[in-house]
Amino acid sequence: MNIIELFKKLLETKTETPNDGGLLDFITTYLPGYTAIRIDVEDVKNLFIYKEFSQGDHLCFAGHVDVVPAGKGWDTDPYEAYEKDGYIYGRGAQDMKGGVASFVQAVKEAEHFNGTLSILLTSDEEGEALHGTVKALEYLKENELLPDYVVVAEPTCEKNFGDAIKVGRRGSINGYLTIKGKQGHAAYPEKAINPIHQLSQVLGEMAGVNIDDGDDFFSPSKFIITDIRSGMEVTNVTPNELKMMFNVRTTITTQTEVRSFVAKYLNGLDYDLKLTQGSYPFQTDTNTKVVENIDKAIESVTGIKPKHSTAGGTSDARFVAQFGID
Repeated sequence: MNIIELFKKLLETKTETPNDGGLLDFITTYLPGYTAIRIDVEDVKNLFIYKEFSQGDHLCFAGHVDVVPAGKGWDTDPYEAYEKDGYIYGRGAQDMKGGVASFVQAVKEAEHFNGTLSILLTSDEEGEALHGTVKALEYLKENELLPDYVVVAEPTCEKNFGDAIKVGRRGSINGYLTIKGKQGHAAYPEKAINPIHQLSQVLGEMAGVNIDDGDDFFSPSKFIITDIRSGMEVTNVTPNELKMMFNVRTTITTQTEVRSFVAKYLNGLDYDLKLTQGSYPFQTDTNTKVVENIDKAIESVTGIKPKHSTAGGTSDARFVAQFGID
C-alpha cells in the first residue's frame, strides 16, 4: 500500500469521535515489527506503537484518527475519498488524516534511525479529550516510555504548503459572567436595577480589548465576548439578570488577571464570575533539535523556510508540553 492508498483507506473509514472505525487495529497490523500498546479508556481508543532501532533519541509522531460529524452541504460522500483537480476530498482530509497517513507511511518505510520511532494515536481529540492523549501520556510516564520529542501533524500552513509550523500555542480561559439586577416595569426604571444598562456603560471598554501586550511569539491576549443574553423577550419588563460568556486566548495572562480585568469595570455591581481553563500556553525553544530538523526538511522539499507561529486554536500538543517534551 502506498501513501495515497493509505490516505484513502483512512478517509473512507468513518471515525466520528470517539469511534476509531477499527483504524488503530489496522495501523497495528500495518506496522509489523513495531511493539503495540493499547491504552483504551472507556469508549476511547488509544494506541502507542514503537520500535527501538538503536540507542539515541526517542521521536514520536502524535495525532488523532477521529473527526467531527460531516454535517450538510457536501457535493460528494464525505466518507468517500473523492479526487478532483489534483486534490483528494473527504471528512478529515486535513484535520488530520493527511498527517496521520504521512507519518504512518514514513515510519513504515524507515529502515534506519538513530534511536526510537513511535506513534501515539487517539480517537478523542475532537471531543472532550479527557480519555485520549493525556491518558496515554500518563501511561507512558509510568512505564518510562515518554519520548524526547513529539511532532503533532495537525495542519499549520497558512497560504502555501510548508510556510508555517507551530512552535507553541496560546492557552484558553473561558468566562461565565452573571450580573444580578432587579426586575421591573419599563415605565418605572427608577424602581428597577437593569443589568443591561449597567453592562452597556462599560462594554465598549471591555470587548476586544488587549489584556496584555504579548511578546515576540505570542499575540496579545484579547477579551473576546462570545454570548450575551438577558430579558424575557418583551418590551415592557426590564430583566432580573444578564449572562455573558467570553474567551481569552491567553499568553501570559492568568485567571487572576482576568478576574482583575473584569472587576475593574464591574466594580460596585452585584455579579458572579466563573472561570475555567481548557488549555495552558506553551512554547518550544526554536533552537531545539526537533524544530531545526523540521525547518531543514521543509526547506529541502518545498524551497520555503517556514515561519514559527503560535497562532490558531489548540491541539493535543498542549498535553505533550505538560510532560516537559519539546
